[in-house]
Amino acid sequence: MEIIMEREKDAKEILETIAREKVQKIKNFYIHLFIYCIGVILYVLKTYCNVPINFFPIRFINAFFMWCWTFVIAVQGIRLFLGERFLGTQWEEEKVKQIMEEERIKKQNWK
Repeated sequence: MEIIMEREKDAKEILETIAREKVQKIKNFYIHLFIYCIGVILYVLKTYCNVPINFFPIRFINAFFMWCWTFVIAVQGIRLFLGERFLGTQWEEEKVKQIMEEERIKKQNWK
């Protein structure tokens, strides 16, 4: 009985750790998204409103930089919110089963 209770505690701790990591990733994404929004505002002010913002870090914000940053934000969001649906644990389990089945078939063909 004690062994079962210990396993349940371990499982709960593992799930809690996974949940905390997921929350931390979401928090980091929103912080990055907030900084990106500030960068977009500065880029629009600099490029389209001709506001003379030419000090060190803002001077290097150009269209190429913004496209790259947008791509990074998009990839980060897709990995965070859609990654588990497409390439999550279920996909991994199915892929392992598929490879094991292929190996079993190969072994049967050699016999």
